[in-house]
Amino acid sequence: MQVLAQGALRKMRTELTDGQAHYQLRCGEQSLALNELLGQRISLTHNGTIHCLNCGRKTKKSFSQGYCYPCFTKLPECDSCIMSPEKCHFHLGTCRDPSWGEQFCFQTHIVYLANSSGIKVGITRGTQVPTRWIDQGAVQALPILRVDSRLQSGLMEHLFKDQVADKTNWRTMLKGGIPPLDLKAERDRLFEASAAGMVELEQRFGLQAVQRLEAEEVTIDYPVLNYPLKVSSLNLDKTPEVSGLLLGIKGQYLILDTGVINLRKYTSYEVEFRSE
Repeated sequence: MQVLAQGALRKMRTELTDGQAHYQLRCGEQSLALNELLGQRISLTHNGTIHCLNCGRKTKKSFSQGYCYPCFTKLPECDSCIMSPEKCHFHLGTCRDPSWGEQFCFQTHIVYLANSSGIKVGITRGTQVPTRWIDQGAVQALPILRVDSRLQSGLMEHLFKDQVADKTNWRTMLKGGIPPLDLKAERDRLFEASAAGMVELEQRFGLQAVQRLEAEEVTIDYPVLNYPLKVSSLNLDKTPEVSGLLLGIKGQYLILDTGVINLRKYTSYEVEFRSE
């Protein structure tokens, strides 16, 4: 096999072209087009080294997808409100880095419905459309609200969670064959069922801060030759070298004939990537 890239893994770069998801493996300073490698045998070897994504410190374990423990406990992007934005505490004066919060949290966010393993509600920064949907392996997505801040998007998502799931079943997503949904009908049903709570949040933040969208649905096809009948997860911590035929790419997963591996989980791992 030929070495095509080596260095610290990063989240795969994605783009959507004519409804087709395209992937680039990022490894060190290198970017490698992965769609072109479908059907080829590849290998990914971890040399045991992990360097923190923020400070570069060598760490035995990666926290929050690529950070050492001290950075995990201090950085705003690793705070609990990132996973639960409705718990934003910026207004309390306790943000880990107010300048970071002002830049990343006080910007346009989109609340959306997606079909990745069935219907789910999610949020993302406006600049992360459609990247966020590809990262989740969604085959359909529909923006339903535009809001002014991450807190507002989190409160809306939390409101909708009583009606719609907010998690993706990654095993179901990777098996393929996801039945199509009428997302516009689901949006209308969701708005009706959550009407009282939506009005309360609109009154709290103002009608201009929460805007209902009449957007078109986005559909996404993934570069997959064959979906697995049984999903078996590969783990670089337990098996430093994984290899097999590359049968597909979906979400942030490589689908091999030997199992699937979530590359985002191994952000900051020093690896060597080979292909035939």
